Amino acid sequence: MATRWRTETATTIITPLPLLFCICVSLILCPASSSEATAVGYGYTISTVNNYPINYSLTANLNLIKPSSVFGPDIPHLSLTASFENKDRLRVRITDSNDQRWEIPQEVIPRGSSSQYYPFRFLNSNQGSCQPKHSLSLTHPNSDLIFTLRNTTPFGFTVSRKSSNDVLFNAAPNPSNPETFLVFKDQYLQLSSSLQAQRASLYGLGEHTKSSFKLQPNQTLTLWNADTPSADLDLNLYGSHPFYLDVRSPSDDGRVKAGTTHGVLLLNSNGMDIVYGGDRITYKVIGGVFDLYFFAGSSPELVLEQYTELIGRPAPMPYWSFGFHQCRWGYKNVSDLQGVVANYAKAGIPLEVMWTDIDYMDAFKDFTVDPINFPLDRMKSFVDSLHRNGQKYVLILDPGISVNKTYATYVRGLQADVYIKRNGVNYLGVVWPGPVYYPDFLNPRSQAFWGGEIKLFRDLLPFDGLWIDMNELSNFNTSTPNPSSDLDNPPYKINNSGALKSINYRTVPATSLHFGNITEYNAHSLYGLLEAKATNKALVDITGKRPFILSRSTFVSSGKYTAHWTGDNAATWNDLAYSVPSILNSGLFGIPMVGADICGFGGDTTEELCRRWIQLGAFYPFARDHSEINSIRQELYLWDSVASSARKVLGLRYRLLPYFYTLMYEAHTKGTPIARPLFFSFPEDVTTYEISSQFLVGKGVLVSPVLQSGATTVGAYFPKGTWFDLFNLSNSVSAKSGKHVTLDAPSDHINVHVGEGNILALQGEAMTTEAARKTAFQLVVVISSSGNSYGQVYLDDGEALDIAGVKDQWTLVNFYGTLHNNSVFVTSKVTNGRFALDKGWIIDKVTVLGIPKRRMDLARGKLNVEKGTNSMRKAAVKTHFDSSSQFDIVEVSKLSQLIGEEFKLEIEIR
Repeated sequence: MATRWRTETATTIITPLPLLFCICVSLILCPASSSEATAVGYGYTISTVNNYPINYSLTANLNLIKPSSVFGPDIPHLSLTASFENKDRLRVRITDSNDQRWEIPQEVIPRGSSSQYYPFRFLNSNQGSCQPKHSLSLTHPNSDLIFTLRNTTPFGFTVSRKSSNDVLFNAAPNPSNPETFLVFKDQYLQLSSSLQAQRASLYGLGEHTKSSFKLQPNQTLTLWNADTPSADLDLNLYGSHPFYLDVRSPSDDGRVKAGTTHGVLLLNSNGMDIVYGGDRITYKVIGGVFDLYFFAGSSPELVLEQYTELIGRPAPMPYWSFGFHQCRWGYKNVSDLQGVVANYAKAGIPLEVMWTDIDYMDAFKDFTVDPINFPLDRMKSFVDSLHRNGQKYVLILDPGISVNKTYATYVRGLQADVYIKRNGVNYLGVVWPGPVYYPDFLNPRSQAFWGGEIKLFRDLLPFDGLWIDMNELSNFNTSTPNPSSDLDNPPYKINNSGALKSINYRTVPATSLHFGNITEYNAHSLYGLLEAKATNKALVDITGKRPFILSRSTFVSSGKYTAHWTGDNAATWNDLAYSVPSILNSGLFGIPMVGADICGFGGDTTEELCRRWIQLGAFYPFARDHSEINSIRQELYLWDSVASSARKVLGLRYRLLPYFYTLMYEAHTKGTPIARPLFFSFPEDVTTYEISSQFLVGKGVLVSPVLQSGATTVGAYFPKGTWFDLFNLSNSVSAKSGKHVTLDAPSDHINVHVGEGNILALQGEAMTTEAARKTAFQLVVVISSSGNSYGQVYLDDGEALDIAGVKDQWTLVNFYGTLHNNSVFVTSKVTNGRFALDKGWIIDKVTVLGIPKRRMDLARGKLNVEKGTNSMRKAAVKTHFDSSSQFDIVEVSKLSQLIGEEFKLEIEIR
């Protein structure tokens, strides 16, 4: 009977009823009668399986076993399609066989299939005999993933690894537990997978503020974009990202190596609860379809590369955006802004970007300025002065357009008919200006409207970037439900705001309509993404340069258009600690340009907290001090100790600017986060899976902040290798197999270390990124125990749209370091060197760390230049011990080596 599962030809394979009786009796037992009355559903069985060789896909038709009225009637017939879109990406889609349902449009998130280029192989099991379980498996010849369809009652499926048989996603139901069954109703979809609780470490499924980066069992993670302060723990926040990373601990049989990683995305924009129990994950979704993507990995880095290949690579960021930013809700007038800029300069603290919150607006209306406190002529003069100083200006926009017949933006929006509707008229909400209409960014006319308003305003006030806030959508009113629709009050209540609040709570009601009769119920969580997309295009069209946009609300693929900050945190020590998991999660979601409000947004900060926060925040990818109107002022120059720390840590940040910028290039080309969990570089070290208080910048810069008041030491974990203090290169920590260390952390210090095997290209400290880019480069080469080191630097003009593009207005330099016998070799390989040569950038110094201590005359270092600029031969070589006396440090100075020209140095130490 197993021959009925054959799939070599384009036929329909019918599974007759007798086959079901070959299955173990235990698999067809009905749930106990006591649960029948309350069961949400009873699952589905497979009726037919279709194979379409031309399309390289498998489709199963599913029939409902038994109806249940809980949360509405079941959809009786479903279609399941499994397909490998490439060797590393498996898609499993389950939807109604007969009626089209809401799915995210391709125009919103483009995701073309590439499956036609990859032939499929079908694996048939148990042929020729009646076995307790019958299955059909689908794989790709070059993939490590196997999809297995299980003909049980109810049916199920699994995704596993070919190489190890490790089951990654197990949607095979437990017949005695209806919670594990597939349920598919119009407004309630349920799918459950068992997990290997002792071996599966999960990360992601946001956006929530969490004390732990690793997801902890026995919690419900709700996804429904909401204007909820990020200071509130464990609630659904501004973004929805139904994606998780699963990092596996090693298996007992040794077939699964520690750090083997895969990713899972449920591409669905409807509200949902995701129940995570440690040994099981269950999706409970109030609409749409199940559109699952499995990413094979098998390293964390590869999963992110595969994930962002689907959803879109992160947007390239302008160089200046990696400088320090200052903002406050509550700046009084232009003089106040000027004073802040002047005081930063007077204190010698770098300030790259000045921001204004809604204070600058006339009665909080977008695209206007307050004629009294922020008159246009004075604002333009202020922005011009910033530009002369090499500084930038960013302002805020909210989506709500004030309903005011004398307000030109409002009138133009009416004329274009671009506002969200409800009951046949424009929906009226309330935000800062009072009554507002909201632009509908699903309306094709909205791009011209929104882009036109941005252009008109920028022609008056030449801002450099835009901050889009309140775009969840936020509404100060909660509309009453429409009694003639179930959309405002669905039968299943997601745990909105942690209290089962209405999905209409302080937002646009679910029965509102977007263009094409798309309901807010379906598109709600897409709004921030759509606004970011429109804003990005507008700025590209207007400036012809790389845009900088900061959005509070996000969804899958938002990182393709915008940066993000963690929202309205509070000035508390807990919030300082929570910022680490939050920025790491954003990186997993494909939004690597992220930071938290330094010193805290809500409430009064303290001198100690602000000092510790700038020490940490200086190493966020996006570094901005921001606070709210009712809090005390917290600019970094207000306390001497904070100012001193700021000069120290921002000095290092600005030296690391080429490194941050190169990580942005890597994020844009590969999807790799800028701020990374330790297990990205050390996946084989299971201790790193639990760490929530440290992170890596890139591959090898370890940040270990103080997160508790009064502390002058910090407990830090160092993965295997030798780590050097970037504030004092002669200090090091060595870990043979990973170890916990208590580090000194006096009030003015944060521990930042570079690990062995890395090469950093640094530049000099400066007050602006423009000035820093004019300084000479220094290479820090950290020799590894294997003897090899690597690093790279990406260089361009910092704002061109065509990053690493065909115009060749960029240079990429790869650096290699090797310790062999009594010589250190440092070489470079240059791609498109002309750009860097035209800029005249030079490497003035090379410092080599991690050379094992030898018995030698330290004065006898000798430099041999095999390839490079002639002036290199005049360089000076100096060697000395580090403070531990375990390693030699070699410094080669006065090199004047053009960075755009390949070189090879040999430093003899004997």
